[in-house]
Amino acid sequence: MPTTAAYATLPAGKDPVVPSHEMSLAPGILRQVLVASFIGNFVEWFDYASYGYFATAIAHAFFPEIAPASALLATFAVFAISFIVRPLGGIVWGHIGDRTGRRTALRRTALSFSIIIMSGATFLMAFLPSYARVGLVAPVLLLLVRMVQGFSASGEYAGAAAFIAEYVPTRRRGLFTSIVPASTAAGLLLGSLLSGLMFAVLSEPQMASFGWRLPFLLAAPLGLIGLYIRLRLEDTPKFRELKETHHITKAPVTELVATHRRKIVIALGVAFLNAVGFYLVLSYMPTYLMTEMHVGSVESFIATSITLLVYIGLIFLMGRLSDRFGRKTLLIAASVLFIVFTVPLFMILQGATLFVIILVEIAFGAMLTINDGTLPCFLAEIFPTKVRYSGFAFSFNLANALFGGTAPFVATWLIGLTGSKLAPAWYLMFAALVALVAMLYSRETAGKPLAD
Repeated sequence: MPTTAAYATLPAGKDPVVPSHEMSLAPGILRQVLVASFIGNFVEWFDYASYGYFATAIAHAFFPEIAPASALLATFAVFAISFIVRPLGGIVWGHIGDRTGRRTALRRTALSFSIIIMSGATFLMAFLPSYARVGLVAPVLLLLVRMVQGFSASGEYAGAAAFIAEYVPTRRRGLFTSIVPASTAAGLLLGSLLSGLMFAVLSEPQMASFGWRLPFLLAAPLGLIGLYIRLRLEDTPKFRELKETHHITKAPVTELVATHRRKIVIALGVAFLNAVGFYLVLSYMPTYLMTEMHVGSVESFIATSITLLVYIGLIFLMGRLSDRFGRKTLLIAASVLFIVFTVPLFMILQGATLFVIILVEIAFGAMLTINDGTLPCFLAEIFPTKVRYSGFAFSFNLANALFGGTAPFVATWLIGLTGSKLAPAWYLMFAALVALVAMLYSRETAGKPLAD
């Protein structure tokens, strides 16, 4: 029989093998599950934040021979190219997670492997030689490290959300899975705070020489902490039930594509807005403010940090509201709000004071939390247990590869092509329209047992 150590004592005579949504999760195990899921995504998005926030310094270190605007574009191109491997990583980690478990007896899991590789690749960023030392080898090494990081990170978000969803009760699934996007925002917040501090105390030559490397050093100890916690956890009750009844599929990806194509398309559509919105609003915005709005670097990071603090608080509220009003309702509401308000908010940014910029960023963050706080639970719920990890990881990472990682590049390119500083707004508005259409064809998943 599957172990029931993770759960409070059941009434006498009850079969311990019951759906996880009907069980009472012991508080100690719940904390471990949430912390283990938090750490990996925190490290991943701290890395993305550091890369995005220090993009101008990284551009100077690796592309000094070209014009600043082109160097920045090249830096974002490396950022975008590294996302190409994420769908492949999603397939690999999804296969491991759906075939061998979210957590195996041999202590080798998708979540454990991914955090080791991811934190290691991020740590290596601090030691990459610059263009001045090794010439063209430098940007090649930069690209390789970013691709390894992208491959490993592709298992984190989906794995953490599926892990939590399969542990917690149905009625609170939205609230608890919202810790996954909260962890990404927390990683961005730490990156923003460090960036603002370093831009304030270091000169521009110091930033270009060694300053941008310092944040990446934190990845190693954070990754080891996350790994230690994960190795102490058991597999999820839902997966143990699946294994007990011998319903594990031998080829999760094949079954996913063969029988769940409609769900994949819906997941891609709604994740389109999440990918573009997340990387434009929370990662690219400081660079946009500095390069296009000519806002000071410290002021830009102050605005972003305040936004992220509000964002983290709202994420949990949106997760709770999705439990009450439904995933479909909130995801449609997010799409409509972005369609209506994106362009006007970007227009307000033109020549705005710091106070107004903060209000605009908070408004964008609030709209994004409606999508971001609901999406991980929705994606975990639409796919059945035997292909949940694969379905979530493939669709989410494909959306991020096509639209998320490319968002800063596309925004910078569109501004250069059109000469309009509103170009990123129209792109974000289009993403919201696609997500709206996708959600109109979806079914409500809140308040129901996980699909099997």
